[in-house]
Amino acid sequence: MTVVKPFRGVRYNPARVEQMQQVVSQPYDRIDSALQQQYYDLSPYNIVRVIQDRSEPGDQPEGSNVYTRARDHYRQWLQEGVLMREEQPAFYAYEQRFTIGGQSYTRLGLIAAVQLVEFDQGVILPHERTHSGPKEDRLRLLRTLEANTEQIFLLYPDPENRVNALIRQAINGRESDIDVVEIWESDVRQRVWVIRDPATLQAIEAEMAPKRHLIIADGHHRYETGLNYRNEQRASHPDAPDNAAFNFVAATLVSMDDPGLVILPTHREIANFGKNSPSTILERAKDYFAVQAAPDLAACLRTLNESDASQAFGFYGGQDVGFHVLTLRDDDLIDRLITGDQSHEWKTLGVSVLHRILLDQIAEVPAHGIEDKTMIRYHRDPQAAVQSVDHGSGNFVFFVRPTRMANVKAIAQHGEKMPQKSTDFYPKVISGLTLLPLGPEERL
Repeated sequence: MTVVKPFRGVRYNPARVEQMQQVVSQPYDRIDSALQQQYYDLSPYNIVRVIQDRSEPGDQPEGSNVYTRARDHYRQWLQEGVLMREEQPAFYAYEQRFTIGGQSYTRLGLIAAVQLVEFDQGVILPHERTHSGPKEDRLRLLRTLEANTEQIFLLYPDPENRVNALIRQAINGRESDIDVVEIWESDVRQRVWVIRDPATLQAIEAEMAPKRHLIIADGHHRYETGLNYRNEQRASHPDAPDNAAFNFVAATLVSMDDPGLVILPTHREIANFGKNSPSTILERAKDYFAVQAAPDLAACLRTLNESDASQAFGFYGGQDVGFHVLTLRDDDLIDRLITGDQSHEWKTLGVSVLHRILLDQIAEVPAHGIEDKTMIRYHRDPQAAVQSVDHGSGNFVFFVRPTRMANVKAIAQHGEKMPQKSTDFYPKVISGLTLLPLGPEERL
């Protein structure tokens, strides 16, 4: 069963922080050095100082470092009253309003503490691979801070959106407690309502309890870090009850059938690679793909997204090679070219075909260059990828169509994991809305 609990969250005190835009941020893994500096400049209380503090000269593993500074900021802000603790347990309704391609969307989520369970229990499932580096980083922060600073993003089955109905009933007619636009995804209005009514809390818990096969949309590294931290705490505190906070992870839960659930494509730029030129790659691709030239980026993306073919990709090889659309000639080629024991659903994913056929076999980009990211860059904005190639920073770009929610469900239920960056759920669950304390004495 799925156990969700209200919690006494820590959040910014509106009496001390009048401009929430100055203190919230993107999730830690979306923050590069330039964006980090923007957040630093916004406010001395921006949450980036806790979730992704910058390194300083003289940092030591056992001395002052990014993790101890994050803890010191967190504790100081609590002492100063910049952060405040809820007096009673609460769920948090989390609404995001945004526009994509001229169409308006509203996505409704529930911020809650979710009981951590191993993946083999079938309650919560991953859909993407993880890497050791980010997990080590997040675990060090969690040990030092003893709090979840961000929410992972969980999708749950609810075809009738019954949980959403309970949330809407609880917040109907109320002014939100938080209303903010984050600077990076500046077209998204983020609103949060604190829900404290005991009857509503109990009804939501009961509605969520029988659900299984929840899928991690974003936050795989943080979820697995939560499991590792939980296991450490259980070893240190063997008599702690099941409702000990360290048995839980902070999450934003969204229905798989929410009409505002949007997945964007993540395009692949290949860099630092010289084995095969873009023109050679196009010529080699003709063995399996029909290759159609496009006059510009807009036409390339339009042809790609309007194609009836199950497997189509855009390609840009620089100004001399230009834009092309590659369409797989025969879907039966997939099983012949992608060997292994993966399911048919996994092999026919667009990102699987891209990585296993186009990048691996045709372009011959070495696997280690993808794994350690020395030869690949991921882009939400296709124009940024094109500009990188034009400026000589990259070699070529493959454009992809977005992964569908049905694919995510099928792969997760097979117990398989997609290639990295297979999904980009938009908008992101931003950081700085509420934190979940996880000290050994905390109870839910």
